[in-house]
Amino acid sequence: MMRIGGKRLLGLGFGRGTPSPAVTVARRGYHERVVDHYNNPRNVGSFDKNDPSVGTGLVGAPACGDVMKLQIKVDDESGKIVDACFKTFGCGSAIASSSVATEWVKGKQMEEVLTIKNTEIAKHLSLPPVKLHCSMLAEDAIKAAVKDYEAKKAKMTGKEEAVSSGKAAEA
Repeated sequence: MMRIGGKRLLGLGFGRGTPSPAVTVARRGYHERVVDHYNNPRNVGSFDKNDPSVGTGLVGAPACGDVMKLQIKVDDESGKIVDACFKTFGCGSAIASSSVATEWVKGKQMEEVLTIKNTEIAKHLSLPPVKLHCSMLAEDAIKAAVKDYEAKKAKMTGKEEAVSSGKAAEA
């Protein structure tokens, strides 16, 4: 009896081609894009946060415990995002949202990525209403990474101007 129950639990006890109810529910639970980005996440990793060409966005959702770190690497000359990566502690929808976000920001201008909305990510992944907060985290992480990069750039520009004005005063 236990042997049959175990096979059913694993999806092996219903004959050929007939998945167990557990497997069927799992297939219906998430859209195939979510499953794909969860099983094969793109751009997992991190950059040196002290690199002036890197912007880091760290956001979290206290209600569910998801935490998302998204980083962008920007070409200072063109203002284009040349690379992106993420690390996410959370559910499959949060990981998939992060993965999609990093794919979408690559090769785009800074102003352009700020127009990416959580609704677009949610629609692309076919997220159910209960998982919309995951796409909101991704949007917030993009904005936070851009803000961090711009703050670093402003700080560097301010230092350069201070050095330039100091040299001008000496002359």
